[in-house]
Amino acid sequence: MTELVVVSGKGGTGKTTVTGALAGLLPERVLVDCDVDAANLRLILDHNVIETQDFIGGQRSVIDAEACIPCGTCYDLCRFDAVVPFSDPKTNGIAGYRIDPYACEGCGVCGRFCPEEAIHTEPVMSGQWFVSDSNLGPLVHARLGIAAGNSGRLVSLLRQEARRRAETLGLDYILIDGPPGIGCPVIASITGATYVLIVTEPSLSALHDMSRLLEVVRHFGIPAGVCINKHDIHEIMTRRIEQFAAEQQLPVLGRLRYDRAVVAAQLKGQTVLNNISRTMSGELSGLQTALAESMKSAGGGQSLRTRKLS
Repeated sequence: MTELVVVSGKGGTGKTTVTGALAGLLPERVLVDCDVDAANLRLILDHNVIETQDFIGGQRSVIDAEACIPCGTCYDLCRFDAVVPFSDPKTNGIAGYRIDPYACEGCGVCGRFCPEEAIHTEPVMSGQWFVSDSNLGPLVHARLGIAAGNSGRLVSLLRQEARRRAETLGLDYILIDGPPGIGCPVIASITGATYVLIVTEPSLSALHDMSRLLEVVRHFGIPAGVCINKHDIHEIMTRRIEQFAAEQQLPVLGRLRYDRAVVAAQLKGQTVLNNISRTMSGELSGLQTALAESMKSAGGGQSLRTRKLS
């Protein structure tokens, strides 16, 4: 099974746009949106949610106000400042304590040392994950709650579900729209993948962040290539990125110019393939061909089949 992950060192490079285009070029695929903090691949797909599951991302402590004496032991021990005192309006003294749900890490220390056993932990629903039918195949995606943690764990869950779906349906490919940056969800998205496509843009910040991302990808020994999106908005920076790629022996698989067809498609909630220009058609065809060849030479996706753009 071939797992292709599309990532970027920073947000706004056009990673999801490129993923959406590739989704229409690679047949028999399961799509996964691993950018769980800001999932938006579904926005350019005609999709229908067929399954919804709660994501339990951890636990948090809860204080039983009736059993609390309030001795302050939990307040003194909490390293995350999650135990918050509240005062008695009559005496202006401390009437008790409560747990700040956004600060609590669920470590359980407060409950372990509470002399009255007035603190217990309960599971936390950190978000939801979904399986959808889309016009480009099965889509596995999620929505992480505000200030919720364990994004890497949720990403791993999505990838496991995608593999299960692919095996059940007899599909050969999984196409992953990864998160930007180099953090935990990125690591969970690329670990064990077949190939990584880095989407960048001609800006100094994008070059800097791409170099950091490349270090992470190579740490895990995953073959990679780069696509320079909107290459014509700053030709000097484009040449700097190409020079960096050459020095790093990182193949430049495609150069996509800025095209209003992309904006028009996004406004319609479609992939660029639904509103493609002749120029963009040629550049995407070049990207798909170079990607297939690079994956084959890297030892992955030997049977990668693509369809031609009309």
